[in-house]
Amino acid sequence: MTTVPGAAVAPGDTAAPAPHRAGAAGAGRRALRDVLGRYATGVTVVTCTDPNGARAGVTVNSFTSVSLDPPLILWCLALTSRGRPAFTAAEHFAVNVLAAGQRALAARFAGPGDRFQGLATRPGPHGEPLIPGAAATLCCRRGDVLPAGDHLVLLGAVEHHALTARRALLFADGAYHAGPPPAR
Repeated sequence: MTTVPGAAVAPGDTAAPAPHRAGAAGAGRRALRDVLGRYATGVTVVTCTDPNGARAGVTVNSFTSVSLDPPLILWCLALTSRGRPAFTAAEHFAVNVLAAGQRALAARFAGPGDRFQGLATRPGPHGEPLIPGAAATLCCRRGDVLPAGDHLVLLGAVEHHALTARRALLFADGAYHAGPPPAR
């Protein structure tokens, strides 16, 4: 077995873990969530303004870059999300990469109630709400929306972006963590 230099290896841990069958319910589903949760991700709040002017926002960690040329990203939205009508109708959205000190915002945009109440946002180039204090922001034109199991995959063409010197908020193994200091 090849190990990462400096990584701790338990005594006798010389083989790859034995794979389990992925299950849609019960213990198999919980085990799959635990495996997927081992992969550290950034935490974002994706926001938009729908065609009627209503704001929507949701906490997302299923976000990734797709292409630099052209600049494309994607993120996933649960079919059951109350923001689904807004995100599938809006022509633009913003991906607000949360900073390490913004755990409360991650919880707010994952929970019930008016997620924007008392939060002073500023409008992006197309009116999409931008979260103050974010580590980075990408303003995107919505592209294809693709069904994928119990989620939708939303593609976005990056039209504007900004970066700060703040550490990013990360999520792994069911907990939030501060990312490393920015390299530049």
